[in-house]
Amino acid sequence: MATQHSSGDLLADRRYRYAEACLEEGDHEAAADLAEQVLEIAPRYAPAWLLLGRAREGLAVTRGDPALQDAAVRAYACALDIDPDDTLGVRAQLSRLGVGDGLPALSPAYVRALFDGYAPRFERHLVEGLAYIGPGLVNDALPRVPERFAAALDLGCGTGLMGAAIRERVGHLAGVDLSPGMLALARAKTWQGRPLYDRLAEGELGAFLAEEPHASADLCLAADVLIYVADLGSVLAGIGHVLRPGGLAAFTVQSHDGSGAVLGADERYAHADGHIAEAAATTGLEVLTQRSADVRREAGLPVPGRVVVLRRTAA
Repeated sequence: MATQHSSGDLLADRRYRYAEACLEEGDHEAAADLAEQVLEIAPRYAPAWLLLGRAREGLAVTRGDPALQDAAVRAYACALDIDPDDTLGVRAQLSRLGVGDGLPALSPAYVRALFDGYAPRFERHLVEGLAYIGPGLVNDALPRVPERFAAALDLGCGTGLMGAAIRERVGHLAGVDLSPGMLALARAKTWQGRPLYDRLAEGELGAFLAEEPHASADLCLAADVLIYVADLGSVLAGIGHVLRPGGLAAFTVQSHDGSGAVLGADERYAHADGHIAEAAATTGLEVLTQRSADVRREAGLPVPGRVVVLRRTAA
């Protein structure tokens, strides 16, 4: 697969940058023309196919031409053919247009690449730019009894914001994340003179939870992580597997008033209250808390969400 950074041809790279600038300014016609020029030089440059799809999609809206939307789908399909792991996030674009291959719209490869690139500025942008308070909300939502949890898993731990918020309430803290870049920053963090995390693992949530010993954790945490998961059932089943009876899971989600999960323009999933309740009930978890919360802001506006606390039943 071609990298995202270069097509291997200086002229093509220059025209690709011009095309990006045109797309950013809303000049979809110029962006499409330049993307086509790039592809004449470098026909296997997947980012140019993605950009062409986005430009054609914009033209379809402004001109009201369904044929241009079909052309956008073909461009996206070419990008995905070149990059079958979907590092670029093409499936999310196809999903919005009602076209899919049955695979998750947000692939692990895309999420990994997204956060590897985001890691150096992640905390500053999230906390200062987006007024992110997810870890504090999750910590505050947990019952005060027990005062300490013997073993906790921080799912999608990122750079360690959730770990830092919960550390004093946990005996043994393990974290898992898809992104090596994020894990490197989490590994560098300390608490009371020792590493913040007792164990860190690189991997996808479902696979990680499936490999953890049964009934080995007292607490599972996921702050602003499940927004990248369509079906909560599979993750909650894994959480049910690792939690001891009476153990707790606490997480944040984006919410919406419909049913199921909806992929938004921000390429994050919003989950309906009913979807959360159904997924919990079918995986041996009961809802203790499900309250409204604005976890962060986008474009200056609060993003509607929920803070949820579940308990593993004895059954």
